[in-house]
Amino acid sequence: MKRFGIPLLTALLASAPVFAQQHSEQNHSKYIWPKDEQVKQKLSQWQDVKFGLLMHWGTYSKWGIVESWSLCPEDEGWCERRGPYAGNYTEYKRAYENIRTEFNPVKFNPERWAEAAKKGGMKYMVFTTKHHDGFCMFDTKLTDYKITDPKTAFASHPRSNVTKEVLEAFRKQDFMVGTYFSKPDWHIDSYWKPYWPPKDRNVNYDPKKYPKEWKKFADFTNGQIQELMSDYGKIDILWLDGGWVRPFSTIDSTISWQRAITFDQDIDMARIAREARQKQPGLLVVDRTVTGEFENYVTPEHQIPDHYMPIPWETCMTMGDSWSYIPKENFKSSRKLVQILVDIVAKNGNLLLNIAPGPDGEWHEEAYGRLAEIGKWMDANGESIYGTKPLAPYRQDKWAFTKKGNVTYVSYLPAEGEDQLPANVTLPIVPGKTLTLLGAKSALTWKKSGTATTVAIPENVRKQLAGQPVWVFKLS
Repeated sequence: MKRFGIPLLTALLASAPVFAQQHSEQNHSKYIWPKDEQVKQKLSQWQDVKFGLLMHWGTYSKWGIVESWSLCPEDEGWCERRGPYAGNYTEYKRAYENIRTEFNPVKFNPERWAEAAKKGGMKYMVFTTKHHDGFCMFDTKLTDYKITDPKTAFASHPRSNVTKEVLEAFRKQDFMVGTYFSKPDWHIDSYWKPYWPPKDRNVNYDPKKYPKEWKKFADFTNGQIQELMSDYGKIDILWLDGGWVRPFSTIDSTISWQRAITFDQDIDMARIAREARQKQPGLLVVDRTVTGEFENYVTPEHQIPDHYMPIPWETCMTMGDSWSYIPKENFKSSRKLVQILVDIVAKNGNLLLNIAPGPDGEWHEEAYGRLAEIGKWMDANGESIYGTKPLAPYRQDKWAFTKKGNVTYVSYLPAEGEDQLPANVTLPIVPGKTLTLLGAKSALTWKKSGTATTVAIPENVRKQLAGQPVWVFKLS
């Protein structure tokens, strides 16, 4: 994962990870709407579900380190190596790739994850089938660096084909499901050729000078993606990471990290998307940061636009501080997470929230607790989230606006320490015939004043809904 440079809602994201990877500003004015009717239908469905789960999981969880990036020879904080092998790159890479001999997540139970995510109000899920380190969490036939290979401790387990098990568990709970897949692969010889040491995150040879090697890599990448599209049931989203693997013509020289891409790394996304959609009609393809027809929605990372965006978009964000498992996590409060979701939905986006399984195959118990708390709020207020559309002015001070048909939802996001609704609340909007407060049965009285409405909140309602992360008024 990396980091996008879109204006932040800083008050909500003060605890963004210190080692979140660098990413980009992106020119969203160049977004291309899909033309395929099945893709458009799937995109509309995805925009309605609003709230999803992302899971980063690989052998790196055994060491409790940043996913993959310690293999990257760049002088960045998230690439720092630690431990007894840190002083020698070759020894470190060998030891890292040997983690699999100890990676044995015997508590792996994807049904528990799916049930918790559903109770938390999530409706779609994206799972890391392969990160940049090249270790495959699925039974690929194109490399032995995988969860099902005999060298991996978990290979003898009856559920060792982890991706298959995860996707099936979530589909049974009626989730849309997606496969995260890293385009760069720092293990395979046709990306980082052993003849040369890697210089940075990019391919370590010139693909134009060695076209056969590059074709071998492109074919390998397409082959693995088509395995996922063929052998793992219905897939809704192909979520591609590693935006430096891209045609040279797509590089935006105004973006600092893209200026560091020195080679054309075209893997023929047209072929990948065409063949994938032959197997998975309507598949959403998300070629992150590569603006064009293969980025069906954009994915600001750990950041929320400061304004409404009229295109499909999703903020991907960690529930704690890290994309990957660390022993002691600092989880965001359920209050903050609900407010983040409400803010994003009011601006036309989705929230993809990352939870990282540990080396034993379990989440931190706090993650289950956070989802349960979010779920309680969603049970009462979810109608203001699912299937809604943004309504101008979208976000204004403490207010967020959404609509569904003839119903308008006006959400009040309290400040820190503001645990009860005021006795009188002034809504910056005038209701039609009815005005209610979600989660409360008592009738409300109100008085119109120009373009605003003063609402009297009964004391019993103030007490009943005390401590809520967001209060939602329903107007119809």
